[in-house]
Amino acid sequence: MAAPASSSPPPAAAAPAAPRASFFDRLSARCDAVDSILCVGLDPHRQDLEARGDVSAEGAFAFCQNLIDLTKHVAACYKPNAAFFEALGAAGAGALARVIAYVPDGIPVLLDCKRGDIGSTAAAYAAAAYDVLGADAVTVNPYMGVDSVVPFTQDPAKGVFVLCK
Repeated sequence: MAAPASSSPPPAAAAPAAPRASFFDRLSARCDAVDSILCVGLDPHRQDLEARGDVSAEGAFAFCQNLIDLTKHVAACYKPNAAFFEALGAAGAGALARVIAYVPDGIPVLLDCKRGDIGSTAAAYAAAAYDVLGADAVTVNPYMGVDSVVPFTQDPAKGVFVLCK
């Protein structure tokens, strides 16, 4: 026996998501909200971790967590440096993702990674920074040309800081 047909209308399609404000708009709003332009670098240098007695990915996370907790009331932005985490191996990459996730909502994250490679590689770096790690903006190196920067600029909600001399 077949089930009776439902007389209720099909569910309505979800409304399209509103476009997310750009990184620079969010940064400006945060600066206004806390009356500060402070960008806090999250750079777990080995000697700092040694001084704390824990040279590990977990030690790097704890180091950054402490800085975030101490500055979140005045920070306009946080800028973790990928190199210090990457130097700790796969666990360090995981700690970097956790640090970015730990930053309170409303405070933008600028990933200091200075990426700059050919187009296809740059696209993979952009996906890692934005989609996997959850960064709001990145630093890039334009030495390899425009195709090394373009993949980072495809999402209007994301920010890009281009190195120059």
